Amino acid sequence: MNEENIVSPCISVCKTDPVSGYCYGCGRSSDDKRTWKDENTTNEWKLNNIEELKGRLKGWQLEAFNESYKSKKETGLSLIKKKLLESRNN
Repeated sequence: MNEENIVSPCISVCKTDPVSGYCYGCGRSSDDKRTWKDENTTNEWKLNNIEELKGRLKGWQLEAFNESYKSKKETGLSLIKKKLLESRNN
C-alpha cells in the first residue's frame, strides 16, 4: 500500500451542525475526527472518508470544501488560513 500522507479534510471552518452532527466546513462527524487522529487509521479509510464527506456536502458548501481542500493539499493552508495570513501581512 502507498504510504503517502493523506491531508486531513479540515478546512478551518470548525462548527458542528446541531441537527446532523456534521462539521459545516468539512462534513466530518466527531467519530470521523477521532479516527483521522488515530495513528493506526489507514490511508484507504481516509480516502474513502473524504469521498463520503463530499457526499454529505451540497451546493456552495461542497464547492467551498473542494476549493479549500485543494489549496490545503497544494500549499498546506486552507483558504481561510491563507486569507488570515494575507490580512496579517497587509
